[in-house]
Amino acid sequence: MSQDISLPDRLPLFPLGGAILLPGEILPLNVFEPRYLNMLDDVRRDGGHIGIIQTRPGGDPQCPDLARVGGVGRLKQWQETEDGRYLITLVGVSRFRLVRELDATTPYRVAEPDYTPFSDDLLPRHEPSGERERLLQLLQAWFQAEHLTADWRSLRDAPMAVLVDQLSMSAPFPSGDRQALLEAPDATSRLELMQSLLAARIAGSADGSLQ
Repeated sequence: MSQDISLPDRLPLFPLGGAILLPGEILPLNVFEPRYLNMLDDVRRDGGHIGIIQTRPGGDPQCPDLARVGGVGRLKQWQETEDGRYLITLVGVSRFRLVRELDATTPYRVAEPDYTPFSDDLLPRHEPSGERERLLQLLQAWFQAEHLTADWRSLRDAPMAVLVDQLSMSAPFPSGDRQALLEAPDATSRLELMQSLLAARIAGSADGSLQ
């Protein structure tokens, strides 16, 4: 990615519990709520950027509380279905800190984002410092305990930074753990946190305390 990327100072928000978007990664979405269909129509005309941000417990169900950090996605592909839904693909560009929500006449929420804490997100991904085998051993132990399957050949072949980011987005972590992985300052910190989370879940599975 390039530092020349222009990011919006008014960011449409798509709140989603249990979903994060990291720079360089892909997030497919099935959009059907009228307010977000409206948002996508606007976004397609105005730069193509959407803020993916997790919801938090509390607030009105129609206007839930939000996490303080989210990920900006650029609309890469979209398709309208016969029943009026949009199937879209976002590619992650940068994380952002939510400064404040803005008064908006739109049915969807709009925020003032701060990208400065995450300026390195616009640079090519750096490989984390850590052992792939250690991570794969933890994953195998956790997947076995949880009766999950994986394409282990692909996991072994993927660059470490890509592997960690994709697992952060797709592995069945609770939303709080996903948020912590999103907010990790760099690839090495994210890898270390993931290993700690996996070790804790393996220990929980072993003593029966993890559901």
